Amino acid sequence: MAFRSHARTFAGRPVVDVPADGPLPVVTGPVCWRIADWHYDRDAPEGTLSERFRDRFDRFVAQAGDSVEALVVGSWGYAAVHHAPIAQLCAAAPRLPRLRSLFLGDLTSEECEVSWMLVGDVSPLLTAYPALEVLRVRGGLLFGFTPVRHDRLRELAVESCGLSRRFVGAVLDSDLPALTDLELWLGTDEYGGNTGVADLDGLLTGKLFPALRRLGLRNAEIADDLAAALASAPVVARLQRLDLSLGTLGDEGLAALLAGQPLTHLAALDLHHHYLSEQAAASVAAALPGVRVDVSDPQEPEDDDESYRYPAVSE
Repeated sequence: MAFRSHARTFAGRPVVDVPADGPLPVVTGPVCWRIADWHYDRDAPEGTLSERFRDRFDRFVAQAGDSVEALVVGSWGYAAVHHAPIAQLCAAAPRLPRLRSLFLGDLTSEECEVSWMLVGDVSPLLTAYPALEVLRVRGGLLFGFTPVRHDRLRELAVESCGLSRRFVGAVLDSDLPALTDLELWLGTDEYGGNTGVADLDGLLTGKLFPALRRLGLRNAEIADDLAAALASAPVVARLQRLDLSLGTLGDEGLAALLAGQPLTHLAALDLHHHYLSEQAAASVAAALPGVRVDVSDPQEPEDDDESYRYPAVSE
């Protein structure tokens, strides 16, 4: 899978594009604004902020800052050259007093592969916006996080083709008492995704994030290991939704998951994009009556002397 389209909805709202110039379009009802400016400047020093994006963002904030409640940030120039506008977003916080939902990194693969995206440490966004309730970030290069305390954040999603144990550890060391939804795209070791099951121990034991009800450990090449660990993980008992989608789950991992603690209390189990046999995929719904189970998008391993499985986003 590649990111082939931009978000059409975010935080339960339709996404409306900010025009390159002129007034904002007239909207009815709550919307999520999306600001982006894709361009390639071959002379731009790597790691600098795009001046074109800076100007467009400042113009948008001057037009609508007081009313913006949800915001999607797409291309900030060419994301493999220009650095994500985290500092600019943080500096604009006083002019965005009602912002509650933020998605940084809504780029298609044609605009920039996720593994090339220059993002940086995203945790300053939480410090700058103490009232933020939803944060979704996508990135690859120089992708970082620092432990933070935030009283209002309910949903945190991190999309990547490789999340390091340092990044994941910083998230898990954060104090997020209101967090109900956590989604981590663990990715592959080839792109820095060296997080193992042991690195998730505090999360799986249920000692962290007391309000957590929905957990996604997605896009993982270690999906079988995760499934086996979740079979006895105390955190599962208080979840409403468990998501192992977009990864490399196979029959062995599924068997371990289903042989463990009861899962019938779940409202939903998402396993889509998997490497299950037809028989194994069919067995899940039978084993979990009343649970919404998604086993769509089956994959076939690639064979070249040995069998290879790939998560959905691996570059």
